[in-house]
Amino acid sequence: MRVRRASVVSTCVALVGVTIGIPSATAAGSSQGDDPYTFAVIGDIPYGPTQIADFPKVVQQINADPKVRLVSHLGDIKDGSSVCSDEYFAQVKRQFDTFSDPLVYTIGDNEWTDCHRANNGSYNPLERLAKVRSVFFPEPGRTLGKHSVKVTSQAAQGIPEDVRFTRANVAFAALHIVGSNNNMAPWTGKTAPTPEQTAEVLGRTAAVIQSIRETFTQARADRNKAVVLLTQADMFDPTVADPTYAGYFAFQPIVQAIAQESAAFRGPVYLFNGDSHVYNSDQPLAAGSKWLPFYGVSTPVTNLSRVTIDGSTGVANYLRVTIDRNALTWTRVPFTD
Repeated sequence: MRVRRASVVSTCVALVGVTIGIPSATAAGSSQGDDPYTFAVIGDIPYGPTQIADFPKVVQQINADPKVRLVSHLGDIKDGSSVCSDEYFAQVKRQFDTFSDPLVYTIGDNEWTDCHRANNGSYNPLERLAKVRSVFFPEPGRTLGKHSVKVTSQAAQGIPEDVRFTRANVAFAALHIVGSNNNMAPWTGKTAPTPEQTAEVLGRTAAVIQSIRETFTQARADRNKAVVLLTQADMFDPTVADPTYAGYFAFQPIVQAIAQESAAFRGPVYLFNGDSHVYNSDQPLAAGSKWLPFYGVSTPVTNLSRVTIDGSTGVANYLRVTIDRNALTWTRVPFTD
């Protein structure tokens, strides 16, 4: 969870449309998926009592959007200063079950990584992670929502939340990558990660990298026109002027894998993330980016675009993303009263 000034968050209410083109050479390889396909992206919601009370209205509004055919929640189903209780998880799960379209939920740090905090209930984060998995992934290999559909998951590795699927000739991967340095930030009362904490991070990171590579391998084999990666962590927060190795080192192998696979892919790659709460669209590994040397990426990655969605207490919209023959377009749709 990241905290942002209210004056910055208040800018989230604007309605903005963006188009990023898919090169015709990559789109021409297959006629599959030429019909427009639209999905919604939300994350870092609901935060606090007001949003919790209003969340059913958010679900209803997205359900009523005739264009949306799938929903992605990028994690953080609570704020970072509230209790990580079984009862709260069950409450959010009941709301998730009311989505009419398939719902792909990517786990965030607030619902497990940060639960060691006293105001979160002083839980063992690994126990909370196990609980989140049991509550939100009762049928591994299937999405949430009223119209659940099959997806390819890593359930056999104990990580049911990492899933892959294809829509409109675009390969998707939901990846469990979280803030708090991907769970390497020391827990309350500790000065360094515990052995159990480190083992969890290493295992989950290896699974994430495996999923990234398998997604791109399948996308090349199927001649998909684009790849979409969905995750909670903002690994390229533009508001951090001087990022430290201590705060980001656990992301390095993941970023390197994304850079390698993106560079070897002929089409565009899109990374959608939450975590930092303020809408942003950029190319995080373009020439001249400070993140290239920071993460040890030697060659710019020109086909990787990144979108950070609005979140936290100031969020007032969901992101509507449409895939058509030649472009991915997205628009911030304001919540209705």
